[in-house]
Amino acid sequence: MARGRLKSMGKPTGFLEVGRQDRSYDKVSARVATWKEFVHELPDEVMKKQGGRCMDCGIPFCHNGCPVNNLIPDWNDLVYKNKWREALTALHSTNNFPEFTGRICPAPCEAACTLNINDDAVTIKSIECAIVDRGWAEGWITPQPAARKTGKKIAVIGSGPAGMAAAQQLARVGHNVTLFEKDDRIGGLLRYGIPDFKMEKHLIDRRITQMMAEGVTFKPDCHVGRDIDAGALLKDFDAVLLTGGAQVPRDLPVPGRELQGIHFAMEFLAQNNKRVAGDKIPDAEAIMATGKHVVVIGGGDTGSDCIGTSIRQGAASVTQLEIMPRPPEQENKPMVWPYWPLKFRTSSSQEEGCEREFAVATKAFIGEGGKVKSQQIVQLAQGQEVPGSAQNLQADLVLLAMGFVHPTHAGLLKDLGVALDARGNVQADTLKYQTSVPQVFTAGDMRRGQSLVVWAIREGRQAARAVDEFLMGASDLPR
Repeated sequence: MARGRLKSMGKPTGFLEVGRQDRSYDKVSARVATWKEFVHELPDEVMKKQGGRCMDCGIPFCHNGCPVNNLIPDWNDLVYKNKWREALTALHSTNNFPEFTGRICPAPCEAACTLNINDDAVTIKSIECAIVDRGWAEGWITPQPAARKTGKKIAVIGSGPAGMAAAQQLARVGHNVTLFEKDDRIGGLLRYGIPDFKMEKHLIDRRITQMMAEGVTFKPDCHVGRDIDAGALLKDFDAVLLTGGAQVPRDLPVPGRELQGIHFAMEFLAQNNKRVAGDKIPDAEAIMATGKHVVVIGGGDTGSDCIGTSIRQGAASVTQLEIMPRPPEQENKPMVWPYWPLKFRTSSSQEEGCEREFAVATKAFIGEGGKVKSQQIVQLAQGQEVPGSAQNLQADLVLLAMGFVHPTHAGLLKDLGVALDARGNVQADTLKYQTSVPQVFTAGDMRRGQSLVVWAIREGRQAARAVDEFLMGASDLPR
């Protein structure tokens, strides 16, 4: 659906007459007792009014703020006009999985909203989620198999959002796509990195069902580079797309790091998601926060997920440490708009109960009997240690949530011999997405470094077009 097809905005003065109203949450006491999502969807009539707040800007900066370039004014207006199915068509034209982004995207589109300059932004994320959820409820979302097959075979390695988006796009133009995943279930970090209380996994499962009907073959529990020779793929497939993510976590090499009870965030989160899915975790391998004083190092989304998970497991206390200073309560909009602002934010997990410490660094972990019991921290001022500021925090479980440095090099990448950039990511541009090995392409966090789900979907879609052009000489897939 191209911009400009709509004749006029349904409510030209909507932004003057209607205030922002967003989704609400279950009370903390209720939501921490379950692993289910706890967001209350707004009624259609409320969503209609919220869609009417969109100003139909001459230059809609929300397009720039959204990595997949969603046609936000178009589907806002269609919701206002009660044309939900048309809104879904517009939404899907740029985003394969809006039910994912409508739940877990931080919504840079709202930061870029023109109304955000001197008022509250349009509830873009909530409207997006409402559109796609209604699409599933009404049965409007169905498989879109290709009318004819090309005979070309493509291997996609990694089933996170980049791999899933690319696989779906390529299957819809008739290629035979096989999606390989080293874990036992499809979804990458959507499956094992994001807690169920933020996004329940049946949302992934129904997309898998749709994609299977479109011709995608899924190969979970299949580690390319270990179970399958990476070089053999180049003989068996016409093209290979690497979408394995950036999975090497940033470590904290300080004295005491070897103590038991210190884990990377993804060890903790992935295990808990498996437990919620019904898997049995041996007691000797279990990482549990129950009854423990938990320290989460890292102030981003992953750290927040560790907080919410620890609270639901029954932690005695949770403290989150951030090396950066506390941001300002409000951003300087004239200075930063329409870009993503640095300001103080409180996630739903942080609201559930944790202490937050800013401008601190860990000097050492202290243990008893080989297990961590506390950690020594110091205050920072302008990045330098403040003399005499050392103190000890009680810590029975420490979770390192400081981000990821680059993809895993051993195995797949080393065997294929693809060139890496200065940061250790697979080297490729954003036009051809082609690696130093012509038959091999890459997209998502494996190429750009750790980023958002919405960026992964964008790169997966664009890489799909690049692969299609490589194989067919031209492509009708959108970028």
